[in-house]
Amino acid sequence: MAKGEGSESGSAAGLLSPSILQAGERPAQKEPKKKQHLSVCNKLCYAVGGAPYQVTGCALGFFLQIYLLDVALVDPFSASIILFFGRAWDAFTDPLVGFCISKSSWTRLGRLMPWIIFSTPLAVVAYFLIWFVPDFPRGQALWYLIFYCLFETLVTCFHVPYSALTMFISTEQSERDSATAYRMTVEVLGTVLGTAIQGQIVGQANAPCLQYPSDSALASESGNRTHSISSLRQTQNAYLLAAGVIASIYIVCAVILTLGVRERRGPCETQQAEPMPFFRGLRLVMSHGPYVKLIAAFLFTSLAFMLVEGNFALFCTYTLGFRNEFQNLLLAIMLSATFTIPLWQWFLTHFGKKTAVYIGISSAVPFLILVALIESNLIVTYVVAVAAGVSVAAAFLLPWSMLPDVIDDFHLKHPHSHGTEPIFFSFYVFFTKFASGVSLGISTLSLDFAGYQSRGCSQPPSVKFTLKMLVALTPIALILLGLLLFKLYPIDEEKRRQNKKALQALRDEASSSGCSDTDSTELASIL
Repeated sequence: MAKGEGSESGSAAGLLSPSILQAGERPAQKEPKKKQHLSVCNKLCYAVGGAPYQVTGCALGFFLQIYLLDVALVDPFSASIILFFGRAWDAFTDPLVGFCISKSSWTRLGRLMPWIIFSTPLAVVAYFLIWFVPDFPRGQALWYLIFYCLFETLVTCFHVPYSALTMFISTEQSERDSATAYRMTVEVLGTVLGTAIQGQIVGQANAPCLQYPSDSALASESGNRTHSISSLRQTQNAYLLAAGVIASIYIVCAVILTLGVRERRGPCETQQAEPMPFFRGLRLVMSHGPYVKLIAAFLFTSLAFMLVEGNFALFCTYTLGFRNEFQNLLLAIMLSATFTIPLWQWFLTHFGKKTAVYIGISSAVPFLILVALIESNLIVTYVVAVAAGVSVAAAFLLPWSMLPDVIDDFHLKHPHSHGTEPIFFSFYVFFTKFASGVSLGISTLSLDFAGYQSRGCSQPPSVKFTLKMLVALTPIALILLGLLLFKLYPIDEEKRRQNKKALQALRDEASSSGCSDTDSTELASIL
């Protein structure tokens, strides 16, 4: 362990006042409050709210790059600019939205729910326009950049408050962990939906590739391009149809979330309590050791999976030669991940979250090596895809399952720091998104340098080698680096148990001293 970890992982009991530690020696003033148990219906309604972000994110992550290059016919350099600035802007909006939420006051809907409700219709319109090909070729790059950035801003206004809602559906750590497991299962199902809808609809109208001519075939090239124009338009319409279906799912899930979930106040957060000033809260959050170490570790592992996600369609199409199978391979990965989410939830409950990280994330390495080494064997590729889904499930579940533990640890050290939860969640996403924007921009630009040919039936050997580096070798290095950094993370199972007991003691002390959370029951929803 690092030198400074001893103080961070010390007993949480040392943080409590003597009156709390000696509470059992004096007459009880009030009955302890009943635990806030969530029904299965509550957990399902909460979990469904995670699907819109994943459905749209999966469609954009897997298909936007190949859509820009081979359907919208944007040149690789402009596509790299769109992908980089879109992701970078998406990363910037997370702390910005977190700041605005921290300044929001409680309403009859809560403090987080209004953001979710009012951002939904605008986000749906912006998402649909991303997949529309305008009639002015010179301004296409600007069109996609504007609506990509606009959609990412609006979906952030949905997802940051939704993520922070984890801390406001219950004060019980076990209930939050259970709700997180429900959420991760539905989110992986969302990726399955995104993959299936986008892949299967688009796959049915796949435009034919172009045979780029040699010196002796210049005449046939013009006929080949003319023949493919109608097929290209069919593919563009297929992308619009898929966007319409996904937008409908977005709206339905948002309605279920707002109808089925009640946002609750913390036990000591009254109507008059003011949230901590944003920049003061930011300084405290970014100086919290466990949070910084968790960000650093998952930054690299998440970046590895995002590199694979962003380049997988091109890798299957041009390196493995499975032009008409990549959407089915994606579906196999996501289905495998969906079915193994409950397995990882059981595993982390019995063996601990750090152990689950080491086993779950590292299990991707042999499959990435196999992907880099195998030739075009479809059966082996499907086997690898199903096995890789197990690691994808761990990468989905574990970061969001561990972040509430960090926030609990922070609240023990700063018990009066109300309103910092959006800062934790927004900056947690900020670093990951910014790094993924850099990686996608660089990867698309590297394809341009390697000589990528839009809609080509084949690519030069340099492009195939570049794709192999982006999908296999680079992610392996990032995963190993992330696991090495994760050893510095100080909150193990013993530390979690100590924090749980200390937090319960604080809540009991707050209850006995007259601090009540009865106001939370009065936050009635208009719906």
